[in-house]
Amino acid sequence: MKPETMMIDDIKYVRADAVKRDVIEFTGEATVASSMIGKNVLVRSRNEGINAGTVELADDTGVILINCRRIWYHKPLDKNLSWYEGVAQTGLDEKSKVSGTVDRKAIIEDYSMTECTSNAFKSIMELKPNAQN
Repeated sequence: MKPETMMIDDIKYVRADAVKRDVIEFTGEATVASSMIGKNVLVRSRNEGINAGTVELADDTGVILINCRRIWYHKPLDKNLSWYEGVAQTGLDEKSKVSGTVDRKAIIEDYSMTECTSNAFKSIMELKPNAQN
């Protein structure tokens, strides 16, 4: 008999076949990628660039983000930091450019995830979206 729930980092995950699809779920096999489920992250991939969102599901084939947006151009809020790791730590400078927010996005390719601080994620999600010209 399989357990219906599992605790990872004080977050309760529910097995996919135990509930409806509208909850963040744990697939049943703990992996490095699955340890990020439920966390607010930056995801970097070759074709999709940098995206910010909450991890719904992750494994070696890809990642599904909810409440997410693409970051087109980024500058960390703290000028002493660099790259997207600086964004994950302190948030986005007002000169950065982001897309509007989408409910759900699948990135199906090699990717990396960087966990965001709560203040950084708030900064990313509250930045006014830019239209693509």
